[in-house]
Amino acid sequence: MDEQPAGPPSISPPPSPTVLRLQGGEGADWQPVSPKLARVRRVTATATLLPVSLALAFSAVHLWWWLAVGAAVLVLLWAWLMWLLGVQVRAISWAELPEELAIRKGRVWRRLVTIPYGRIQYVDLTSGPYKRQVGLADITVNTASPASSGDIPGLPAEVAEELRVRLAARGEAQRAGL
Repeated sequence: MDEQPAGPPSISPPPSPTVLRLQGGEGADWQPVSPKLARVRRVTATATLLPVSLALAFSAVHLWWWLAVGAAVLVLLWAWLMWLLGVQVRAISWAELPEELAIRKGRVWRRLVTIPYGRIQYVDLTSGPYKRQVGLADITVNTASPASSGDIPGLPAEVAEELRVRLAARGEAQRAGL
């Protein structure tokens, strides 16, 4: 007579979910966006503020001296913005997890978005003229709910193209399994 072990059969526990932190590198293989994104954003901000600054400076020299204060404030605002844009870009990272895509953004107001592959409806790949010139593209992952959608700006174009294909394939495979 064969002896049976006493008690219920052992069942292996389901894999524990990966703990994702709002900061630090633990919990996932976080990938940063390209540092070139900071340059693109700085050029855009400068192109926006430069005409206003020049108009104020011209007016200050030729018309009213007190407009020089406004021009000085704009120069200080521009310098702060150049620093801030670099900080913001360094705070953007993303990770492909077994069941979802995770995107982190922000230094002060941190945001972590996880998008389950099965909820992905389509993936957009966009790149404006200047971003194309420096070899960058943006990925937008769309779901049925805008609240659970996400975007990853400033990826190298080749990485963005490969990621779009992988995410679309994973989304289709997970939806087919439902």
